[in-house]
Amino acid sequence: SNHTRKQTTMVASRAFSRSRVIMARYDVSPHMVKWWSKVRPDDGQVSRHLSPFEQHAIMPWFKTWPKKMIDRAPDYIVWLGGSLSIVFATAAWADAADAAEDFSHRY
Repeated sequence: SNHTRKQTTMVASRAFSRSRVIMARYDVSPHMVKWWSKVRPDDGQVSRHLSPFEQHAIMPWFKTWPKKMIDRAPDYIVWLGGSLSIVFATAAWADAADAAEDFSHRY
């Protein structure tokens, strides 16, 4: 029984003996492990990053902004409509006051 357990352990250890090298490097592809085994990792140096052209920082917003605009339209319309009507009324009142002053000083 003890001999069988020892033999099973040896078989299991031999089965995974070649994969230890692959398990040692998790950051490279398995077929490049031998080539990268000689390269020492740099401390703190950024060696991998995304290109700014691959990040697509604006695309999620760009895809969802029409729905957000429609959902928020009632709030925007109230404030935008109110402020535009106040501006328009003020401009109309100022034009009317200016026209009345011009009319009073016509001669």
